Amino acid sequence: MKNWFKNIGPGPLVAAAFIGPGTVTVCTLAGVNFGYALLWAMVLSVFATIVLQEMAARLGIIAQKGLSQVIREEVKSPVLRGFSVVLVLSAIVVGNAAYEAGNISGGALGLETLLGHPTVNIFNVELSVLPWVLGLLVSMLLYLGTYKVLEKVLVGLVILMSLAFLSTTILTKPDVISILKNMLVPQFPDEGILTIVALIGTTVVPYNLFLHASLAKTKWNKKSDIKLARKDTVLAVVLGGIVSMSIIISAAAINIKDVSNAADLALALEPLFGVNAKYFLSVGLFAAGITSAITAPLAAAYVASGCLDWKADLKSSRFRAVWMFILGLGVVFSSVGFKSIEIIKFAQVANGLLLPIIAGFLLWIMNKTSVLGTYKNSKFQNFLGLIILVITILLGLKVILSVFNLI
Repeated sequence: MKNWFKNIGPGPLVAAAFIGPGTVTVCTLAGVNFGYALLWAMVLSVFATIVLQEMAARLGIIAQKGLSQVIREEVKSPVLRGFSVVLVLSAIVVGNAAYEAGNISGGALGLETLLGHPTVNIFNVELSVLPWVLGLLVSMLLYLGTYKVLEKVLVGLVILMSLAFLSTTILTKPDVISILKNMLVPQFPDEGILTIVALIGTTVVPYNLFLHASLAKTKWNKKSDIKLARKDTVLAVVLGGIVSMSIIISAAAINIKDVSNAADLALALEPLFGVNAKYFLSVGLFAAGITSAITAPLAAAYVASGCLDWKADLKSSRFRAVWMFILGLGVVFSSVGFKSIEIIKFAQVANGLLLPIIAGFLLWIMNKTSVLGTYKNSKFQNFLGLIILVITILLGLKVILSVFNLI
């Protein structure tokens, strides 16, 4: 047991990143609106996460470099290098800013149940106060660099919330045969495409690919460590996927047609906590929102450092400027009057649409002998990666065409 704990790597952090307000909200919407019908999308997401995160971890261990640094070094043409850096930075800035808005909104959604919805009018613009309070708290923690102890406490609360959803799933006595059937047989219900892409976007988090490579090179430095990294990734992602599916199954038992606030989300936990469910979920959402709100800006700063050849130092002014920019965008978008549930859903869809860009770069790098030698992708690994890439591109195109009423 002692040896097992010693070998725990970045896998749990990757899983914790997708058990946030986005997952709670999107999985609840999936269960409420479509029952068990979209469980297959979560199975696909877990599979895709394992395949892509294994590649990212392998890259970190063998190359001892982060993904953004390798992309910058391997694109030889100055023009293409500049284009690639701009493309990666744009995807991460847009994706992480959307995520950050969702994270801050999720944390505020939790606090609203306890504190109400205070607003302030500035120059005839009504702003929600709670996102600014949360933004100030997160910026202080990041600036002082003292967030790690608090983060452990918050992660503990998120784990508690996850266990609550697992217990509730059992209490609702779900139809096991129907669950297994819907996990294996894809269905595309009317108006379900956005939710399918959101389920993928909230699980296969693009910035996690950069984070995993950077953390794996810090944790492991021997080629033989790849086996440990694979076990760490598979175990953590599968457990995270089970929690996500338990939220869908619990939500499928709720007898409502619309989800607009934390009290609606908490209905899935009422079989376990009764009338106190909304308070329990509110604390869980607050904790999940804060932990994710710390991780997303930091990941963006690491990506920018790799792309622009900066030193990744928490106290560097350029490093701080990047995370402050992402955090600021998140606070502004979450405080100007958009509905929290809609912001969170948009963030997951946006990242689902951006995923093929980052996954494409990863697949290209994973085939470079100059970077990985004999540890580059096998034909089978490329086959799996290409299937994921094609599926995410097709789903993204379907979303774009449906938005413009072309299908």
